[in-house]
Amino acid sequence: MHTNGHANGNRRRNGKRLTCVFRHKRRTSPGRVRSRRDGGNGRSVQIVFCGTGWFPIVDAIRARLPSGVVIRSWDGQLPLATQIEDADVLLPSNARFDAAVIAAPRNLRLIQQPAVGTEGIDLSAARARGVPVCNAPGTNGQAVAEAALFLILALARRLPRATRAFAERSIGAPLGVELAGRTLGILGLGRSGMALARFAEAVGMRVLAARSTTSREDVLDLAARSDVISVHCPLTPATRGLVGEAFLSRVKPGALLVNVARGPIVEREALVHALESGRLGGAGLDVFWEEPWDPADPLYRREDVVVLPHVAGSTEEAFARIADIVAGNVFRLVRGEPLLHRIA
Repeated sequence: MHTNGHANGNRRRNGKRLTCVFRHKRRTSPGRVRSRRDGGNGRSVQIVFCGTGWFPIVDAIRARLPSGVVIRSWDGQLPLATQIEDADVLLPSNARFDAAVIAAPRNLRLIQQPAVGTEGIDLSAARARGVPVCNAPGTNGQAVAEAALFLILALARRLPRATRAFAERSIGAPLGVELAGRTLGILGLGRSGMALARFAEAVGMRVLAARSTTSREDVLDLAARSDVISVHCPLTPATRGLVGEAFLSRVKPGALLVNVARGPIVEREALVHALESGRLGGAGLDVFWEEPWDPADPLYRREDVVVLPHVAGSTEEAFARIADIVAGNVFRLVRGEPLLHRIA
């Protein structure tokens, strides 16, 4: 575990060298794509954004596209496969791209994820069809880290209870807690995790962190030593359910948990039990097990839970960086140039 400002270094404990959690190698060797300056038969290149949210990104991308390229959003009330038959480029966002979806467009030339995560894309099916898949890394780490800090502060100062106290004209309550001198445990030291580590140190917190190479024993040790735990790792088979009963049973009584990564990394039933038993003092959630979520869900109405509508990465600056990558790869596609950030 890394402590006291050394979140990006190594530290020995009990004779072992510990590294941290959830770092994955990314293939960036792009390869070439076939050159064609239109969508075939003289028509415009067609891009379809397939997400169910984050729609401002579509306008940001549109403003950067070359002439002869058209972008539209799909209608979530209709089957996805029937709306992408003419697509040259697909932007998955949070849509599930199985083999059937990937096979639906007649002239599919690129799957460009306007984000980092690609767990919802069947990469094997894309490879089998010969369609390149690219993502947009390094674009929202600062935004996600700032949102995580917001959730930590909201939990520490009992924001839902404070909102109710304001409505009741109750002055000076509830009592919050200060972060200085407390310990923050970070699961995942990518860009957002590293940025949060810097923020936490600036307010006087000690920082522990874990990566994919950290042993299960040491991940549980992080749980036991942290006053606040923030989840930043990608969703993989190894991290699905990582924060479950075994993990939460080890946390300090009253510890705070924040998840700005992916919903299924935290086991829902284990989280509910930890909150109801008082083991956890609060949870801050920007990601969920199903999206869109049910706002009437009792979990999200608890006074020890703070929720955001999956906006941790949604800032003007982050969307501009994403749009630059997406539009840049479309330029490369129509020119027959190597694509950036290709993962399949």
